[in-house]
Amino acid sequence: MQDRFEIELGNHDYIVALAGNPNTGKSTLFNAFTGLRQHTGNWPGKTVIRAEGTLRYDEKRYKLIDLPGAYSLIAEGTDEQIARDFVLFGKPDCVVVVVDATNVERNLALTLQILEVTGRVVVALNLIDEAQRRGIGVDAEKLSAELKVPVIPTVARDKQGLVELAAAIADVCAGKTVAALRKQTFEPALESAVTELERLVDSVIPGVPNARWIAIRLLEGDESVRQGLLNDEFSARSTGPPSVDGIGVPSEVTS
Repeated sequence: MQDRFEIELGNHDYIVALAGNPNTGKSTLFNAFTGLRQHTGNWPGKTVIRAEGTLRYDEKRYKLIDLPGAYSLIAEGTDEQIARDFVLFGKPDCVVVVVDATNVERNLALTLQILEVTGRVVVALNLIDEAQRRGIGVDAEKLSAELKVPVIPTVARDKQGLVELAAAIADVCAGKTVAALRKQTFEPALESAVTELERLVDSVIPGVPNARWIAIRLLEGDESVRQGLLNDEFSARSTGPPSVDGIGVPSEVTS
């Protein structure tokens, strides 16, 4: 099986994406999980390196994709665009969001955005030892209750917490632990506009994942999303560029 990201499932059971801000220890976690069972290449049409590796846990094989570091799904550069597109449209079985325990507040911006588009999430609360050295206390259980997804304290460089993290990934991939999406709520006129635009997006790219997210970004004037639609970047199996000339901001929002 292969999609437009050229990710082959092969003899793996699931695909897992590792996402997170730069310098959170994401790649260290990837290396700790995959060891020598990894290889690198480039993302299709990009010069950005893509790393893939294999995690074996409880008789299952998980293909791990180490996404480029990103601060937001509102992409401002090639790295963030790649991470955004894969999380939104690559349909990973689980997204592991690696969070720096020394700066949880900053890292939660990306986490909350990801939870708007998929409930198949595990948070790896990494660098927990460094947080403790700085006198920063993070209540992983309370954070898990607030986010409604598993939050696993880890120290990737010392391989601490990796067994617990692998177990949480396994549960999400198997559908045992999947959160409801965090849905933005709007006042009635704007909600009506989002709904109308969501229907239009779904009509030009039937079955596209996260049509609502696309609609919200279009209403916010996100040019990268508009170009993504024009260039047919958001459909998993392209059948040719869709006609999106009719997609625009509903009149009740602009009048």
